[in-house]
Amino acid sequence: MGSREGPCWGWGCCAPGPVLLLSLLWAAPSALLGEETRQLFEFDGTNASDTAAQPPGRPYPPYSLAEFSWSNVSGSVDPATLSATFQGHPTGDPTGAFANGSLAFRVQAFPRSGRPAQPPRLLHTADTCQLEVALSGASPRGNRSLFGLEVATLGPGPACPSLQGQHSIDDEYAPAVFQLDQLLWGSLPSGFVQWRPVAFSQKQGGRESALPCRASPPYPTLAYLLSQSPIVRAFFGSQNNFCAFNLTFGTPTGPGYWDQHYLSWSALLGVGAPPVDALSPLVLGIMVVALGAPALLLLAGGLFLLLGPKGYSEYQRIN
Repeated sequence: MGSREGPCWGWGCCAPGPVLLLSLLWAAPSALLGEETRQLFEFDGTNASDTAAQPPGRPYPPYSLAEFSWSNVSGSVDPATLSATFQGHPTGDPTGAFANGSLAFRVQAFPRSGRPAQPPRLLHTADTCQLEVALSGASPRGNRSLFGLEVATLGPGPACPSLQGQHSIDDEYAPAVFQLDQLLWGSLPSGFVQWRPVAFSQKQGGRESALPCRASPPYPTLAYLLSQSPIVRAFFGSQNNFCAFNLTFGTPTGPGYWDQHYLSWSALLGVGAPPVDALSPLVLGIMVVALGAPALLLLAGGLFLLLGPKGYSEYQRIN
């Protein structure tokens, strides 16, 4: 990223775009005005029977991120991994739910293409950043609490970004997850947010701790006053084309936040066209074996019939 021409601040050159703004909205809560409209949701999933219902249970009063106190990010900047972490907790916490807990936003840039070591191992390039959201140690207000996030976006066009889902037969990098969701901005500068519809209830994410993640379609809204932010104005001027969507994590059954009081979810943000996953070598090998073995058997059988020993009858022809 640092090899491009022109001035580069921080970790590299990031072209101003809707996804960069979204990364700032998520990852730098204390830097923007209007963040009071973004919330951390909590639902009581104890008696919820419909796993696809929205909301997934009786809602508790949400946590407003505008009322969080955020740590100084300078102490968490890691030049080796090009990452920084914003960690916060409510300034007013009468129930003590966050006495030993926090909500963290970790942002990481990449110098080259590759995949992270931890699931869901999204393919990244030097033009992308990864955002990881982690809720850790907070006491839930119910025995089977489910959590969600409200996300605000701002784009250069009048329409909201489109939410698309891509299906694949390959789950090597994210076991048992065969879908990739993404938000796409078609107008220039184009951008995207990309994620696997899965969250994890353990720090070492794996199939046993995987939780489904559902996203609502983006919808226009005028409830967000983010245009008052100097950062937003620097990128988009005075326009105010706002959209919002909600993310919910988990179901009332199976693994959940209640296992270890931990929840994490990650997404990839970038400008231009999103990275496209190719089939992994393992899946390609399986396909070659599955499709090639029958063909080899047919070929071997045909050669045997043509070139194999001829059989002779014990009976002789009588004239």
